[in-house]
Amino acid sequence: MLTVSPSIAPEIYRIAPGFRALSICVKAAPVLNPDTGETALREACEAVLAGEPEWAESHLAAWADVFQKFGAKPKRTPCSADALRKRVLRDGTMPALDPIVDLYNAVSLRYAVPVGGENISAYQGAPRLAVAKGTEPFDTVKEGETAVEYPSQGEVIWCDDIGVTCRRWNWRQGIRTRLGVEAQQMWFILESLPQMPLERLHEAGKMLTDGLEKMMPGLWFEVALIGEQHQ
Repeated sequence: MLTVSPSIAPEIYRIAPGFRALSICVKAAPVLNPDTGETALREACEAVLAGEPEWAESHLAAWADVFQKFGAKPKRTPCSADALRKRVLRDGTMPALDPIVDLYNAVSLRYAVPVGGENISAYQGAPRLAVAKGTEPFDTVKEGETAVEYPSQGEVIWCDDIGVTCRRWNWRQGIRTRLGVEAQQMWFILESLPQMPLERLHEAGKMLTDGLEKMMPGLWFEVALIGEQHQ
């Protein structure tokens, strides 16, 4: 059975003391209720506009501090949860993209937590959260054309044996491992700092797995908490 064992470099905990994450791997089943994601996204946008959750500002401010610690400019390249939230506060809503992406974006908005979704079949080796040397390739799109970039030395990246899968911790995902509803093996990572209560992190994971079970009854999933004490 599919299992994913992400690793976290020790220096990550010096940059972000108290960092912990939920790792969720999923073996997909046929999608019977594709509207699940869009419904969750609409409800999550409404929750954001109502000022929920109460820890959103302190959690996202803590992420901005962490980004500055490794040299990122959080106003220009905010963490993924902050970028989503600002978009909803500006536009009042968010367009549906893909049933799976809509669902994990809904979890991110509802809980003010960065959520990554990856097609784990596209990985070579296990996911790693590490500090970049600056030589790791990152596949992206520039002006409509595929392009390869490299992270800054000292930047926090998710990567595998081939290269970067997500730059600036959780700011921008690469193309190679991008997740969509057609993927058969999925991996999600929900990343939190101590300003988000731990029980709420587990709640966010349950919102994701409940939504996935509703969307594709019969799927298999496994949830693991990752943190310095769990390494």
